[in-house]
Amino acid sequence: MARAGIYKSEVVRARNNLLAMGRYPSIDAIRGELGNTGSKGTIHRYLKEIEEEESGNTGTQVAVSDAIQDLSARLAERLHLEADQRMAALTDKHKAEISALNDTIIALRNEVDSFRSQSERQVLELSAEKTAHSETRSTLQEERIVRAQMMQRIEDMEGQLAKEETHRVSLEEKHQHAREALEHFRTAAKEQREQDQRQFEQQIQFLQGELRGAKETVNAKQQELIRSHEDNARLSSEQTHFRSELHRLETEIRPLRTAREQLAVFELKNQQLEERLAQSTTHLDQLKAENQSYTEKLQDTHQAGLRLEAELTAAKAVLASQEQILQRITISQPPATKGSGQRKGSAENQESLFEPKK
Repeated sequence: MARAGIYKSEVVRARNNLLAMGRYPSIDAIRGELGNTGSKGTIHRYLKEIEEEESGNTGTQVAVSDAIQDLSARLAERLHLEADQRMAALTDKHKAEISALNDTIIALRNEVDSFRSQSERQVLELSAEKTAHSETRSTLQEERIVRAQMMQRIEDMEGQLAKEETHRVSLEEKHQHAREALEHFRTAAKEQREQDQRQFEQQIQFLQGELRGAKETVNAKQQELIRSHEDNARLSSEQTHFRSELHRLETEIRPLRTAREQLAVFELKNQQLEERLAQSTTHLDQLKAENQSYTEKLQDTHQAGLRLEAELTAAKAVLASQEQILQRITISQPPATKGSGQRKGSAENQESLFEPKK
């Protein structure tokens, strides 16, 4: 920013500098030498005064020149002093800045060394991390393969489990059907046994009536008829015991085939008993027909009693042997999970055991 005013001495110094440089001291040149300060009117006025002074006497000019030189010397000394002070301040400031910069450089170097060592450690850690990452990736790939295999195995096992469940449901249905068939067979067998029992009891009652009629008709044969009645009662008791044994066997041996075979054996025994009862009835008829001959009737009755006793003894022996065989079968019976071939063989053996001896 331009100053408010300039001094004449400054205009003189600027004019002298321009003259020393070989330039014409115009108003614009002097103003430019003064740093574009001062007005052109003031500079023109000072130049006019300077020209008038130069055109005056020389004595005054010499005095003015000495004063100007003395002032210039003092100003130069002062300028040098200020310049030295300023230079010293700038030097101190520069030294301080250089020291601060050196400290900053040292700190930066230390920091660079720290960063370099940290970077080296990070490079090593990065290398180790890359190695671990590669191993982890390979492990992950293996785990994925194992997981895929396990998923496939799980799917296979689920399919097999579904098949097993379907097979189990089918087996349960078959087992239910078998139990229903067995229950139906047991009901039918029970009804058949009850019917046979009723028929047998009716036959016994009929036989007892016949025996009572024979006792009333033939007083002489009363004791024999009573003995025959007792024999028939004993046979009935043995038959009842045999039926209870058959029921126990049916309870212990639950398979359908064995029950069916036992029922067949039971029916066969019933048929044999019916035949025996028919023989007894025929014998009683013979007794009625031969009532006229006491001796013949006595012999026939005695023979019939002996035959009944022999048959009863044989039936007891057969029943005792069957009980022993059944006990051995129960002890040595194979588990129910064995093959149908073994069950068939066991059933055939039991059937052969229950066959009547010829």
